[in-house]
Amino acid sequence: MSEDNIYENLTQLGASTELPEDPDKAVLEKVPNPQAGTPYMVRFVAPEFTSLCPITGAPDFAHLVIDYVPDAFLVESKSLKLFLGSFRNHGAFHEDCTVSIAKRLVKLLDPAWLRIGGYWYPRGGIPIDVFYQTGPAPEGVWIPEQGVAPYRGRG
Repeated sequence: MSEDNIYENLTQLGASTELPEDPDKAVLEKVPNPQAGTPYMVRFVAPEFTSLCPITGAPDFAHLVIDYVPDAFLVESKSLKLFLGSFRNHGAFHEDCTVSIAKRLVKLLDPAWLRIGGYWYPRGGIPIDVFYQTGPAPEGVWIPEQGVAPYRGRG
């Protein structure tokens, strides 16, 4: 596929862009997949994801791993970075943050497959891991393990 015009509708890449105030105001952008028809997996890792507890306002921290098999579109990575950063001052439980991110990406991209692992650091002494995927992994695509060890504290 020619790359001449697939980037022409992007509004954030190459421009000074403020961090959105919250996820609902964040603009996620997509581009046509130049390798559409070729099954492959894309992985994004956000090891310093932050949000806020909706009750106490205390910060929450997670290591997110987002895997997807694109179909017609790819998510533009700067817009994804800004979207994830918009959770920094957003109050929501771990489960809501993790699944909301996945659903927003699915709505934008309509990928062949998507999964997210939210590996949340302990708060109140309990780590919470949240997992979501759209269905069985497609056959013929190498889908590696996410590689995040269970939380073991100092052990």
